Amino acid sequence: MKVYRFDKESTTRRPGARTIGDAINQLLDTYRIRTQFDESSLVAFWGKIVGQTIAERTTNLYVKEKVLFLQIDSAPLRNELVIAKSKLILMLNKEFEYEMIEDIVFL
Repeated sequence: MKVYRFDKESTTRRPGARTIGDAINQLLDTYRIRTQFDESSLVAFWGKIVGQTIAERTTNLYVKEKVLFLQIDSAPLRNELVIAKSKLILMLNKEFEYEMIEDIVFL
């Protein structure tokens, strides 16, 4: 019976090979769809980014021309988010590592 043993020397990449992440990033940059991809990622992962409490009270969420539009059901939560708007913008831009959101409009 042959036992598999991990050999680090045989796992090196070939010259010119790149990771899947690098290939996807190059594809997004080549077709100039990074912004649309990140906007849809923001909508998809809204709950993970801001927390479940805020996500449950958010009924409508979309991004248009670097402006995030939010519809919040709870008036007290809306007021809290209006006060913390600049902090929320910084948090979202830090998550995506570039200035993706310039303003937030509460509907």
